[in-house]
Amino acid sequence: MELIRQDTWVPFSTDGIQRFNQRRTRVQLRIFKVWGILSLVTVALAQPSQEPVSVVVAPDRADWTYQVGEDATFSISVLKFGNPLAGLEIEYQIGPEKMDATLSGTLESSTGAVQVASVTLNRPGFLRCWASVTVDGRKYRGAATAGFDPEKIEPTVPYPRDFNDFWEAARKEAAEIPMDARLTLLPDRCTESVNVYHVNLQNDRLNSRWFGILCLPKAEGKYPAILRVPGAGVRPYYGDMGYAEQGIITFQVGIHGIPVTMDQNVYDVLRYGALSDYPRNKLDDRDAYYYKRVYLGCVRSVDFIFSLPKFDGENLAVTGGSQGGALSIVTAGLDPRVKFLAAFYPALSDVTGYLHNRAGGWPHLFRYEPENKNRLRISTAPYYDVVNFARQIKVEGFYSWGFNDTVCPPTSTYSAFNVISAPKELFIFQDTGHWKYPEQQDLADEWLKERLMGSK
Repeated sequence: MELIRQDTWVPFSTDGIQRFNQRRTRVQLRIFKVWGILSLVTVALAQPSQEPVSVVVAPDRADWTYQVGEDATFSISVLKFGNPLAGLEIEYQIGPEKMDATLSGTLESSTGAVQVASVTLNRPGFLRCWASVTVDGRKYRGAATAGFDPEKIEPTVPYPRDFNDFWEAARKEAAEIPMDARLTLLPDRCTESVNVYHVNLQNDRLNSRWFGILCLPKAEGKYPAILRVPGAGVRPYYGDMGYAEQGIITFQVGIHGIPVTMDQNVYDVLRYGALSDYPRNKLDDRDAYYYKRVYLGCVRSVDFIFSLPKFDGENLAVTGGSQGGALSIVTAGLDPRVKFLAAFYPALSDVTGYLHNRAGGWPHLFRYEPENKNRLRISTAPYYDVVNFARQIKVEGFYSWGFNDTVCPPTSTYSAFNVISAPKELFIFQDTGHWKYPEQQDLADEWLKERLMGSK
């Protein structure tokens, strides 16, 4: 990918920002409700911690978006306690995301702010500028990412001819396994209006188990449901009481086939031990790869929701972020019973990007030797890549991410989004990395509620 220095730039368009502002005015803040407060706490913990020195990097367009061949100029400002910090050397590196820098240097700042020479890309993609300064012996960094025709990014992962046959056979085989659902009431988590259960299901083969937390409204009636799928990692789960308190059944699942109510130290031991590199487990065998059981477990979760007497039998959504964003797309692509999905920065998208000299999605398969020459792994990956499940999507979807994400690079997430032919809405919060603002979650909550509950 060629990076070209330029000398001019084009004024920005505000259409994207206006659309976002119109959307945001429709959001109803719910911060005084318990579930809303818990959601804000979760988001806050995911955001970067504040530091006394801020390195603020920004492209010269408000929406951070350009056409291929147009110029992007990055400005870099250094602030301490909100005020410009002058007299510093500012180091910068610019290059396609996750790739080696193609332009770098050091600039003297007499005012606390500098501009980097204009740059562009000659094909759809993203160009990231990293900047750093050293203050009192400590280094501070900041970044911004310019997108060039991101809606034209095409995936690199191939689409296997037998993709649908492979998954249809897997689903059929798993469907023959009895669900054997076992529910355990968790009295200390129940409220006046919601019962909470630890759920233990049989998954894709005999004695393979699948666990989660069910939050079920107590009042008689029929309710819509949300399947909440998890981000990467190994942890306990507590259920989604917020939606349940509002009259939506929620089923929050883990993916590792272990109970989700144990002490944290148990998960820590597994995270650093048996499950330390699970996204690569048996990747050289498409029939035994770790995520086969996971994807089928998501379908088994849908089976379980449809077995609940209080489920309305129709209105089901799936949602999650990162690995959960991937599983949201996978589940909706595999199971036509899902009616809506909301996915944040989906992982496992276009993982073969690194084989084509560009960013690939988490878990960054094929980025390093010798994995990028393992033909068995390369041939297995397309059967599990989110891009190929996105091709199957036939239901309405909400999608959201930021340009600064280094875990699930926007090159990879756009690769999946761009192949979706079903109705879709994309909400970009440009400066976010692998985290989201409360406003993003509010938008998703309102979007899901409108579709699942209508005017209720």
